[in-house]
Amino acid sequence: MVRDGIYYALGMIVAAVVIGVLTIVWLAALPLLLAVFFLWFFRDPERIVPQTVGLVVSPADGKVTAIDTITLHGAPQTRISIFLNVFNVHVNRSPIAGTVKDVRYQRGKFGNAMDSCSSDDNEQNIVTVEGEGHTVVFKQIAGLLARRIVFNKKTGDTVARGERIGLIKFGSRVDVYLHADASVKVNLGEHVAGGSSVLAEFVAPHLIGTKA
Repeated sequence: MVRDGIYYALGMIVAAVVIGVLTIVWLAALPLLLAVFFLWFFRDPERIVPQTVGLVVSPADGKVTAIDTITLHGAPQTRISIFLNVFNVHVNRSPIAGTVKDVRYQRGKFGNAMDSCSSDDNEQNIVTVEGEGHTVVFKQIAGLLARRIVFNKKTGDTVARGERIGLIKFGSRVDVYLHADASVKVNLGEHVAGGSSVLAEFVAPHLIGTKA
């Protein structure tokens, strides 16, 4: 479990005690239910990470809402968008093994993460990981309910494929950018699990720039 869940739950338990002492006892049930919800929401299950060279795993749990081609640094890139609702695990994981080459936080709106414009307009953290001759850029994007993006690594850190690297609190979105030659292994509407579901496979080394 992510420790944030413990903090939120303890706050709700304290609120329940105060409400139970100062008002009607049964009113304390609401914060107690919220405490249980926070403990469940910030769960962090173990995942079996595939080890085949060239695979790109999902950085998040959720539903694949878009697979399209965009231009990044003057070259075509495949973008895979994953929407996380409040019922998904919100721990984020590294899609490939390698080195964190760039981390950029961008202030923005808190619009509906399902909208295509959220990829550019919403608050987000843009991360570039380079390894095994490949570069993968992914964005942690805040949504309507998300108000904090957490990233636990810094530029120069080494990460393993599927390693925990942060989280986005409550509803949100993650976009993954791959070289257009990557073979996509998921379908639109498919539900994926962070760290274990394979999004794509590289068939040849591709390195791109460090900005999105």
